[in-house]
Amino acid sequence: MAEPRSVSLRVPVLARVEGEGALELDVRDGRIANLALRIFEPPRLFEKLLEGRSFDEVPDIVARICGICPVAYQMSAVHALERLFGTPIDAATRALRRLLYCGEWIESHALHIHLLAAPDYLGLRDVIAVAKAHPQVVARGLALQALGNEILRTLGGRSVHPVSVRVGGFARAPDVVALEALYARVEAALPEAEALLAWTARLPLPHDEQHFTCVALRHPDEYPMNEGRVTSDLDLDLDPESFETRFAERQVSHSTALHAALDGAPYLVGPLARLNLNADRLPPPVAAAIDRVGLRLPSRNMFHSIVARAAEILLALHEARRLLADYMAPDPAGPVTPRAGSGAWATEAPRGLLWHRYATDATGTITSARIVPPTSQNQARIEADLAASLTSLGLDRDDDTLRQRAETVIRNYDPCISCATHFLTLKVARA
Repeated sequence: MAEPRSVSLRVPVLARVEGEGALELDVRDGRIANLALRIFEPPRLFEKLLEGRSFDEVPDIVARICGICPVAYQMSAVHALERLFGTPIDAATRALRRLLYCGEWIESHALHIHLLAAPDYLGLRDVIAVAKAHPQVVARGLALQALGNEILRTLGGRSVHPVSVRVGGFARAPDVVALEALYARVEAALPEAEALLAWTARLPLPHDEQHFTCVALRHPDEYPMNEGRVTSDLDLDLDPESFETRFAERQVSHSTALHAALDGAPYLVGPLARLNLNADRLPPPVAAAIDRVGLRLPSRNMFHSIVARAAEILLALHEARRLLADYMAPDPAGPVTPRAGSGAWATEAPRGLLWHRYATDATGTITSARIVPPTSQNQARIEADLAASLTSLGLDRDDDTLRQRAETVIRNYDPCISCATHFLTLKVARA
């Protein structure tokens, strides 16, 4: 009988991923005996920092949780508080919030595709190498990201940590002349986004079919962003208020990042889950473009996430054009009457479902807050994917090959951990 073989991969710091972490993988006798994605984060304490603050401070505070997707945190927060207080918003405010979310999807997805994921599939080290080999591709990606940032800046006052979002509406309406210029840029970008979708579909993506549960919002009339019920491909259908009845976070010994589970099992949130569950909500031109590139939905290949991101860029541009064409100035944010109670909401951040719950006293002071971001919801799914993908690849592969696949799998989820710049220093012990 062959000697048992032990392989230990240690991944001290993640690069082309936001944050610091380590992957430990023990392979014995041709099987994975233990796999742990270790995440190292100092406590950021945002939930505790919100306690004792007035409700009207919340949008600006939660925007600081992430520099890439601040709008997602603002949107989940204001909707939860509006639900709690019974604060109505007009149709124009709702449309403007969806347009703001479009800008965030465009800039976040464009950044991930070109700066983080594409080098893996092109066999190149980083975006600098991609720019040398494919200058037009990177130029197109940066132009799309800049357009997304311009939408955020025009509506939110600035592209990083926007300042116009308020409970009950917006602090100010955007400049109409600026919106007209934005419309022209959005329309001009549509063929570029279609070309990007086709380009991602032609990438040499690994073929790695897996079983996983998809979770995303679902809206009766539109592709979900700001509103919807929490659904899955296992017939889940929840109001966000009931999120905690089926979803639970737990602390694991090998990570400071929480792991979430749906009825005790891992699940997927993010662009591929959204697309799998909401393909019938796509605008016809986007559905046709997806069909032309040959992406068949639902997809069980997690590496199709890069194609899903490109499809959502195209979707967001079509939505932005429609919303800009129909723009009406929203009513000014009126007075908000706070009350004691609790309210919850979920929206779709670029990386997936983002759930907030707030409790307030009668003055609108926050007494408790709970925020469940998409990365913590994907942690257990990432570990399951790593185990399946590395086993499918072949655990007897050399260290560099195993390391590259592990990096690619982790980056494929676009995990937003904190902020760091290194990746795999690989240490392998074999016995």
